[in-house]
Amino acid sequence: MSRSLYDQTLALAGVFQAAAQVQQVAHTGQCADSSFETSMRSLFATDPDTTLDVYGGELKDLREGLNTLANVLSQQSKQQDIEVLRYTLNLIHLESKLNRDKDMMAVIGSRIDQARHTASHFGYLHSNLIGNLASVYGDTISTFRMRIQVTGDPSILQQEENAARVRALLLAGIRSAVLWRQSGGRRWQLIFSRRKVIATARDLAEKANRSVYD
Repeated sequence: MSRSLYDQTLALAGVFQAAAQVQQVAHTGQCADSSFETSMRSLFATDPDTTLDVYGGELKDLREGLNTLANVLSQQSKQQDIEVLRYTLNLIHLESKLNRDKDMMAVIGSRIDQARHTASHFGYLHSNLIGNLASVYGDTISTFRMRIQVTGDPSILQQEENAARVRALLLAGIRSAVLWRQSGGRRWQLIFSRRKVIATARDLAEKANRSVYD
């Protein structure tokens, strides 16, 4: 396995992990705290030594994303898979727009940096931090003409706490999409190199699953 494919798969799993949680929150109002914390923490990993360090340094923290990546790219047989794939592709598309807007990137970086104190003081699951990160997304990426349409249970999405979690997760998905591009990831690979990506994700998912039970 080449290092670039390894790094690209980890970063893409980060996008899929955020997208899967958006789908879950939109329909049920819930997602796994461990996966959510990994996604939020990734926003503050601005100077990592390795790609895996962005997600806490252990494969088990990306287990949901790796499993989702492998499953969704290989089948898309369920409605939830189609939604997750749509969110993922939309996040990658939005990141490409963001990459051309250096002023917006600087604003996002500055505001995330300002949120570090909240994260260190309250932790990554606290409503104060989630609301803060949601407002970053709402004030910046949400202003693009193309927006991500999140589908789910309207009564759940209308709750302020759930809407904030969705926006914070979308911001985390963008962060992983940035990392994917920086590691050499390109949209054409999802078509022409799909089998390699799936095989790598499955291999890493197996290692992640084993590490949980070691």
